[in-house]
Amino acid sequence: MDLKQSCSEMNAVDALLGGRVRRDAGRDVRRIERGGAAYPLHLATVAAAPEALYVRGHVCDDDALAVAIVGSRRATPYGLEVAERLAAELAARGVTVVSGLARGIDTAAHQGALSAGGRTIAVLGSGVDVIYPSENRRLADRIAECGALVSQFVPGTRPLPYNFPERNRVIAGLSLGVVVVEAAERSGSLITAGFAAELGREVMAVPGRITSVESRGTHRLIQDGAALVQDGEDVIAALPARWRACVGAAVLPGDRVEDAAPVGEDHGRLLGALGEDPIGIDDIIERSGVASGRATALLLELELDGRIRQIEGKRFVRMRGR
Repeated sequence: MDLKQSCSEMNAVDALLGGRVRRDAGRDVRRIERGGAAYPLHLATVAAAPEALYVRGHVCDDDALAVAIVGSRRATPYGLEVAERLAAELAARGVTVVSGLARGIDTAAHQGALSAGGRTIAVLGSGVDVIYPSENRRLADRIAECGALVSQFVPGTRPLPYNFPERNRVIAGLSLGVVVVEAAERSGSLITAGFAAELGREVMAVPGRITSVESRGTHRLIQDGAALVQDGEDVIAALPARWRACVGAAVLPGDRVEDAAPVGEDHGRLLGALGEDPIGIDDIIERSGVASGRATALLLELELDGRIRQIEGKRFVRMRGR
């Protein structure tokens, strides 16, 4: 693939993305050559692996124990919760979580791994200095500190559509297996699962509601023989025996509801107004009776505390058990 893009292509992408692509200049980017000691173990065995990778952060030997968690950009609250929990369970046991830094499931997977103090690798469909979506720039910085941003594309490369299938192949190549949490019938996540199957990696999928469009792809994978995943233990059980032996034991901090800090009266009102179905801030204010300015501040506190989650459209859901 020609990695040199014309000015007109770049301008077209900028217009398409509404100027949301921003380049992080001055970052420490390293080039890793295929055949070198630093090149990832599993990816090196792939015939069509990139000749070089560009890395922000560090890829280490322990990252050979890696599982990819991918899924829909338009994830449901259920999917986001499952992805984050799976990633946290795996990361807490020493498994590196690989994903693509996209909105939705990918973002939740990276966040879950970081919340457990584990490692995560984000594979980009752009240069490692071009973060897309731009709202994930802060998350990308955290990933670079506790793992790595990886790309086969030279710095400065824009996130053009034809880059992403190549990105998906690298995600599959870096991992022992791929877990698809949510995916519509025509989803890039299914492409990643297909690459994983071609490479002899484990393919796993999380079941969802039978009425959910975002679960049709995962249900099809299960029908076609993918391992059904309900928790981190199911993922670990699907790994080759050699790698299962490398998985450690861990207890997730804050996994018990009683460990959560108590909430104030207004916090409680806001939580009482929320459920598992998304709700906008105006409806939350009306239901809770909490003043607008205070509600906005308290919702941020609850989100940081992990009790609620904000999803697309500035809507909120309550996290299960919280």
